[in-house]
Amino acid sequence: MSGPARTASELESDLRALIASVTNPHLRRLIGCLIGPEGQCWPAFAEAPAAKHYHHAYRHGLLEHSLVVAEAVSAIAAIFGGVDRDLAVCGSLLHDIGKLEAYTVGEDGIEMSHHGRLQGEIALGYFRIRSAIDGLGGFPDDLAEALLHIILSHHGSLEHGSPVVPATREATLVHMADNLGSKFGSFDRVQAELAEGARWSGYDRGIGAAPYFGPAGADEAPARRRPVAVAA
Repeated sequence: MSGPARTASELESDLRALIASVTNPHLRRLIGCLIGPEGQCWPAFAEAPAAKHYHHAYRHGLLEHSLVVAEAVSAIAAIFGGVDRDLAVCGSLLHDIGKLEAYTVGEDGIEMSHHGRLQGEIALGYFRIRSAIDGLGGFPDDLAEALLHIILSHHGSLEHGSPVVPATREATLVHMADNLGSKFGSFDRVQAELAEGARWSGYDRGIGAAPYFGPAGADEAPARRRPVAVAA
């Protein structure tokens, strides 16, 4: 799979609709500051890949992955009680923003950057969001801590690179949706590379198994994904 299931313009349109549904003024202001149309990160965020290889490793991949995770979180938050939906959506949209500095794209493809190797994408994302919050002024301390906890814990475990594990509903939800989005992105990649007529692929590290494609839908490309309805 060489690109996102939706066009870049569709992704941006869906992103703007989702951001518009965030009612918390502090979170909405922060999102706008970073990935709004005039946001400091928007041009890079719209173009960047989400990974070097395993999932969404192509142009617009970071935008697609972040949006898909946020759409899933928005839908799930409407089902399970006790979730601050705006906080979880904001955390979803910004959880991988450190990848803007962690990866570089050149003639030889996608590579880890100097900063990515030395600091890691979670630390880079934390610093960028912490700095943006400080620059806004008036951002509630408890809300900042809740959001930054999502960023720091979204890999889910210490062995997977998170300095802390999810300890809130919102952080747990974002981690689970991020993991699901990454896994499904890996399924898309493997299926696109599958030999004609094949049903099984070899073991894939991104999935953690040898994935099976069939019999239902085995001869079809991954379906174009559309966003779920956004809860106000």
